[in-house]
Amino acid sequence: MYRTASSTPAVVVGVDGSRWSVDAALWAIDEAIIRDVPLRLLYVVEPRPHGKFDSQQAARDLACADVSVRRILVAVESTEKPVKVEWEVRQGDPTRLLLAAARSADLVCVGSLGIAHATGQRPGSTAAALSTSAACPVAIVRGDHHRSGQGPQVVVEIDESPDSIDVLEAGIGEARLRRAPLTVLTTSKFGLAGIGDDTHDESACAQLHKRLTHHRVMNPDVEFNPITVGTTTSYLDRQTGSVQLLVIGRNRRRGLGEIVGSAHTIPHQINCSVLICQQHRHL
Repeated sequence: MYRTASSTPAVVVGVDGSRWSVDAALWAIDEAIIRDVPLRLLYVVEPRPHGKFDSQQAARDLACADVSVRRILVAVESTEKPVKVEWEVRQGDPTRLLLAAARSADLVCVGSLGIAHATGQRPGSTAAALSTSAACPVAIVRGDHHRSGQGPQVVVEIDESPDSIDVLEAGIGEARLRRAPLTVLTTSKFGLAGIGDDTHDESACAQLHKRLTHHRVMNPDVEFNPITVGTTTSYLDRQTGSVQLLVIGRNRRRGLGEIVGSAHTIPHQINCSVLICQQHRHL
């Protein structure tokens, strides 16, 4: 059950026994298959507060880890998809160990909430740290949009940041993988000024259509839906239930705080999974 840590490429999923981590593991199956790498489950047992070592508590922690990992293995196996699964249980700080795993991973996935949510810790703190510091793309999984077949739209946000081309390519790949239409958002100058989404920016709209011409030709199997908006979050608010995945760049103009939160900000309530990309990394 307790495998030695591996430095080979994989899709790494941080698991903690919560239903959110089960959703993350199921969401990540197709990501591992399309990359032809293993799905690696990483369960981290956090050290107890300083004091006398409690062997019984340590045994209970390991037993809990064992049950949690086995539960996810059963869920993954029940999909009957051809994915190789690896797993390991380690002790330490979850954020630090997931960041270490990200150095060799193709992708790191975590649930949007977890055990910390039930124990009173700030929800999403690990996800926020990974989003800004991981050496690979990071997926924060919300809900259960992991089933095969036609699904709600994939939304990709592009701007003038250096990694927008990589973000768009990642969005195209995700739309193809999930057999979903691709909505391509760009923020208008009116949105940046705080005017809102009701203002039509014809110039930004024309530029976006022109920018997508080559990608439409090269990806005829993907349905593109280019839209100019005031803000991405306001668009998502209006599309509740119809978006399964938002693809954004780590260097987006508005920052990551409004999407995933940070040490100082609470994330916007977004009811979809989020994939955070960065420049020059394989997606």
